[in-house]
Amino acid sequence: MSRLAARLLRRKSVERLAAEREIHGLDRTLGPASLVLLGVGCIIGAGVYVMTGAAAAQYAGPAVILSFVLAGAACAFTGLCYAELASVLPVAGSSYSYAYASLGEGAAWVLGWLLMLEYGLAGAALAVGLSSYLSSLLAGMGVHLPAVIATSFVQAREAPGGVAFSMGGGVNLVAVAALAAAALLLVRGVAESALANAILVTVKLGILVAFVAVGAQSVDPHNWTPFVPPNQGGFSYGAPGVFRAASMLFFAYLGFETVSTAASEARDPQKDMPIGILGSLLVCTVVYVAVAAVLTGVAPYRSLGVADPIAVAVDHMGRPGFAGLVKLGAVMGLSSVLLVNTYGHSRICFAMSRDGLLPGVFGRLHSVRRTPWLGTLAVAAAAAIGAALLPISLLGDLVSVGTGLAFCIVAMSVIWLRNTRPDLARTFRVPLGGFRVRGLWIGWTPLAAIVLCLTMVGPVVIDVVRKALSGDPLPAAILILYALAGVLIYAAWGYRHSALSGLDEADGAEVNRPEARRV
Repeated sequence: MSRLAARLLRRKSVERLAAEREIHGLDRTLGPASLVLLGVGCIIGAGVYVMTGAAAAQYAGPAVILSFVLAGAACAFTGLCYAELASVLPVAGSSYSYAYASLGEGAAWVLGWLLMLEYGLAGAALAVGLSSYLSSLLAGMGVHLPAVIATSFVQAREAPGGVAFSMGGGVNLVAVAALAAAALLLVRGVAESALANAILVTVKLGILVAFVAVGAQSVDPHNWTPFVPPNQGGFSYGAPGVFRAASMLFFAYLGFETVSTAASEARDPQKDMPIGILGSLLVCTVVYVAVAAVLTGVAPYRSLGVADPIAVAVDHMGRPGFAGLVKLGAVMGLSSVLLVNTYGHSRICFAMSRDGLLPGVFGRLHSVRRTPWLGTLAVAAAAAIGAALLPISLLGDLVSVGTGLAFCIVAMSVIWLRNTRPDLARTFRVPLGGFRVRGLWIGWTPLAAIVLCLTMVGPVVIDVVRKALSGDPLPAAILILYALAGVLIYAAWGYRHSALSGLDEADGAEVNRPEARRV
């Protein structure tokens, strides 16, 4: 085996991860209720406030309800995989740390780099949505923000068979300011951030319940007809459109993954992490389906292709006072998601920095606040660039690609650890059992997660390739350049500074341990 291959396959032992868990320096302040709220705070946001409208208008029509169910099913199976891994490896870094312990440093770097894409672009998308709702709220008060500071440089427009992109003249500084505010609050400390998040989550859930209750009285059943509009070519409506919309909405469930990044700050992670992950996923799926049904029932689906679709629906209700309340709730809701998303992003970078794969600045804790403050500011700045320049539909698609591939690696990690480390204590196991192929155990739940996640990624990849071939290369160019940047950064920094680089093969890699080969 070559030296490069040996390095890429070198694993961090489960025992080493357990030891690092006790010396990370982060405060353990989060219980099961806080973890559920953390997940709800991140899940319920852009998916329901922003992406639902674009998914319905451009791809699925009223059948966007089915798209939410499909995306939710993929995330449910993946969430079960996360719950098992979080109960075995309750450490900072989430799926990145799981991959390091099971598949090796190469897979860990790829997954970490995907997660950085996922969280960074999700933060940008959330900030863009917040900007749109804030602009709509202020406009209702007679204050009109100049378009040049509230719209992105790249603009999305409807085109035959999908969406095309063109250059505009704005730079979304309102979105940049939102990210700056979230970063500064997180720098103050996780306990203060958790309290702020709990307040914001409570308010936004109350307003969404009010939207469903009031909006149900204004539903026009004709808006649901046809439920699945006939296909107009490509991914425009029909069954292909339903799957394409599901792939767009996939990233809206990112919140349960964020819960697993908080393992090092949970009081009893083995018991609390599964509750936080699965509880938040269940609550949010129910809310998503209910809101999507009312949204498409109140307003014609073709009118919802904007960054603030709930504001459009409320305007159709003819209740101006209620409209202001809902828009305020949307601003607060998106603020909570932005806060939690930036938290998760900074903790991924924190874990990678402690492993030497990223510069030490991402792992440096504030002397008083005990938060990775410089890393938090850095990830917020990176997301701000995307928020200032890119439209939300493009951001959502790129996030879905990173999310789907990362989730596949998580499911593979469950299968690997079940076969190589059956001795590990598991307070939670994925259900449905499994089967064996030549002695190798393959679980039905992780297998279903892999298949469904690839089903979510497939339409996006096809659409990106189709756009590139038709003269719209921007999405493909972003993905290719990001992948190349990942290779270069690992080669220039991670390969040389890895915390495992000073260990010999026997001590540093589980692959050579006898139990690692036992089935």
